[in-house]
Amino acid sequence: MEPQKIAYFSMEIGLTDQIPTYSGGLGVLAGDTIRSSADLTLPLIAVTLVSKKGYFRQELTADGKQLEYPDEWVPERFMTLLPTQVTVKIQGRDVRLQAWHYDYQSPTGGKIPIFYLDTDVEGNSGEDRDITAYLYGGDYRYRLKQETVLGIGGVRMIEALGFDVRRYHMNEGHSGLLGVELLRRYGMDENKVREQCIFTTHTPVEAGHDQFPYDVVRDIIGEVIPINDLQRLGGQDRLNMTLLALNLSSYHNGVAKKHQEISRRMFPGYEINAITNGIHSYTWTCPSFRRLFDRYFPGWANEPELLVRMDLVPDDQVWDAHMEAKKELIDLVNSQTQTQMNIDTLTFGFARRATAYKRATLLFRDLEKLTKIGRRNPIQFIFSGKSHPKDYSGKTIIEDISRYARELRDVVKIGYFADYGIDIAAKMVAGVDVWLNTPMRPYEASGTSGMKAAHNGVLNFSVLDGWWIEGWIENVTGWAIGPHPEENLATEEIEIQEIADLYNKLDYIIIPTFYQRRDEWITMMESAISKIAYYFNSHRMMRRYVTEAYF
Repeated sequence: MEPQKIAYFSMEIGLTDQIPTYSGGLGVLAGDTIRSSADLTLPLIAVTLVSKKGYFRQELTADGKQLEYPDEWVPERFMTLLPTQVTVKIQGRDVRLQAWHYDYQSPTGGKIPIFYLDTDVEGNSGEDRDITAYLYGGDYRYRLKQETVLGIGGVRMIEALGFDVRRYHMNEGHSGLLGVELLRRYGMDENKVREQCIFTTHTPVEAGHDQFPYDVVRDIIGEVIPINDLQRLGGQDRLNMTLLALNLSSYHNGVAKKHQEISRRMFPGYEINAITNGIHSYTWTCPSFRRLFDRYFPGWANEPELLVRMDLVPDDQVWDAHMEAKKELIDLVNSQTQTQMNIDTLTFGFARRATAYKRATLLFRDLEKLTKIGRRNPIQFIFSGKSHPKDYSGKTIIEDISRYARELRDVVKIGYFADYGIDIAAKMVAGVDVWLNTPMRPYEASGTSGMKAAHNGVLNFSVLDGWWIEGWIENVTGWAIGPHPEENLATEEIEIQEIADLYNKLDYIIIPTFYQRRDEWITMMESAISKIAYYFNSHRMMRRYVTEAYF
């Protein structure tokens, strides 16, 4: 008999650039969740939207202006269209949904089916056929339609496909309406719904939680359940999808210990646990380090804990593996950005969504100081990241970096990769020497790019937020920027300390260690792998979900 399934709902899933149904960290994490579930042969199925026009394809002009184009892809090339269709009511209309079936296959034999929901069905109006076209496209009315398709339509689809579901896992509040559909199905038995639902929140910022006015809710989804019940569960004034998901699930978790603490403050009275994110070790380890790990730690890909023994590997082999990855990255940068970077120069990477709180330009706060540092020793920086099409301050950040690159070109080399995605990320996290991260605290729920870097012996230089609070050991796994989170300081004072730390550690610790004490540097690379990679991986993360939430 088929085992009961865990149904994992996520608005975005990132497995490959060829299927561009993701915009960033949330989707890439969902992809790693699926990979580890397949490796561990967990009875998981995943539900998402097909997003046929993707998020968007980014091009940059010579002065750093972001241009956006649809990132269209053809599902038929990768997956099978199922004959089963279901309907959901949107604005009083019956909107038909179909599903594309894709199997993620692990070398271990595990297989995870993913169902991509699609409203581009004959018989639907043009407006309705477009609901699953753009990931995070349109206005909040369009977003609510998408969340109706994902939550309500997703439950109906997997029921129609005959799956016996043990638990529904809502990856962020986008899928919160699945709880409403279950309430309808179970005759408003809230306890029965809670028993079946798990909710993971990824958002430590109030504005990041989807909220919809009730007049829009009534117009778009009607009354799946009585509106007064919906208000009691999702908030009186607006439908808050996080609150709805919290009230309709029995297990809730944040994605790092710090994020748990922040979530408990944002939603007092709810028991919120912490399962710190991880990354899929094999996927994010570059070929040269995979070969090294295969030689010294057979079976590491399915048992990343073996990497704790990294001190067994000779230093010269670690450095050779790193330089192979670095050469590949530098060659790529030089071919795409004409920056003429040098493989022997200390290289920093910064790649994430271009938005204000990520503070990609913190590095440039004191250009005079940065210039002096660059004149004493060669340093180079590689940036990448998209700005949401409607985030105009995010677009300005990319333009600013482009301007700094021109201003500093005789002292510090700066390159910006256009169209950041999984392939560029994999090259960057393996090929730089230091991974730079400067978010405004406490807005980084977890972050996972630094974990990817550590798997490749790349050292983290980061503000103490998200996962780095747990992974940081000063001068061992990398370096902190600014004060410890437990220091109770004003925002302005925190930033003053962060800027001072950034330049001082760069000038007096990081640069001298790299150029003058290479043996110390390689020891730190080995420590990053043995103390970070062994723990911050999605195998450990999924085992925690299994024991604490799923079974």
